[in-house]
Amino acid sequence: MRAAVLERGETVKAEAYERVVRGHAQRLYRTALAVTGNSADAEEAVQDTFLRLWETSPKFASPEHEAAWLTRVTVNLCKNRLKSAWRRHTVPLTDTYPAADEPERELMEALARLPGPDRAVIHLFYYEGYSTPEIARLTGRRESSVRSRLTRARKKLKGLLEDED
Repeated sequence: MRAAVLERGETVKAEAYERVVRGHAQRLYRTALAVTGNSADAEEAVQDTFLRLWETSPKFASPEHEAAWLTRVTVNLCKNRLKSAWRRHTVPLTDTYPAADEPERELMEALARLPGPDRAVIHLFYYEGYSTPEIARLTGRRESSVRSRLTRARKKLKGLLEDED
C-alpha cells in the first residue's frame, strides 16, 4: 500500500515538473544565452536549473514567484560558468547568429559582443520584460546599479551598431 502512494506521488511530481519545464525552458534558455553568449553553456545552465528544481522541489506562492526563482537560479548558474577557469581558455564557435532578417542578425551580433553582465540586463529588460527592480532582485544587484548598467549597455550597443554602419 505504501509503495503505491509513493509511486502516485512521484507521478504527480513528474507531471508538475514536466509542466514547469515546458512552460519555462525556452525563456530560460534565451536568458542563459544572453548571459553566457554561448549556446552550450546556456543549455547546461538550463539543465542544471531544472535539476535543482527537481532536487529541491520548492513550493511557490504564485506563477510569478516560480518564474522569478527559475530565472534567478539560471542567472546565478550562468555567472558561475562565466567565472570558471575552463571558460577563460575557450573561444566561441558561433560565426553567425540565427535571425529572421539582416537588421536583427546585426543586432544579435552586436549584443554578443557586449560583456556578459551588459547582455544580461539588456535581455532581461527588453526581451523578458522585467523592470529594473525585478532585475535587481534576480541578479542580486542594487536597483541603481541595474539602471547604471542598463544605461552603459545601451550606449555600448549603440556604439557597436553605429560602427557597423
